[in-house]
Amino acid sequence: MNNKGTARQKIKFRIRKKISGVAGKPRLSVFRSNTDIYVQLINDEVGETIAAVSSRDKDIKAQKVTKSEKSKLVGNAIARKAVELGVTKVVFDRGGYIYHGRVKAVAEGAREAGLQF
Repeated sequence: MNNKGTARQKIKFRIRKKISGVAGKPRLSVFRSNTDIYVQLINDEVGETIAAVSSRDKDIKAQKVTKSEKSKLVGNAIARKAVELGVTKVVFDRGGYIYHGRVKAVAEGAREAGLQF
């Protein structure tokens, strides 16, 4: 049986074989649900989440905008947190999703706020 979920899982594992985050250059991981989007900065050497932001955070949830615009705000927020922690370069992990729509909006928002990948 092959469905959309297992196909995404295969793509995700294929991506994760090639990329991993380290202390100086953590992995920016994206998870997209039907309603929300979640982003984490991960140091894979020690298996630790450095920072996390989602569209469910109070300041982002309060804004009445489209899901794509919320995703851009999430990207901005994670970049601000990263810069506060002294991180400017990251490895982008799209999590098996196509680089389009909300995933692309997160990346653009993060780039605008000063992250490089």
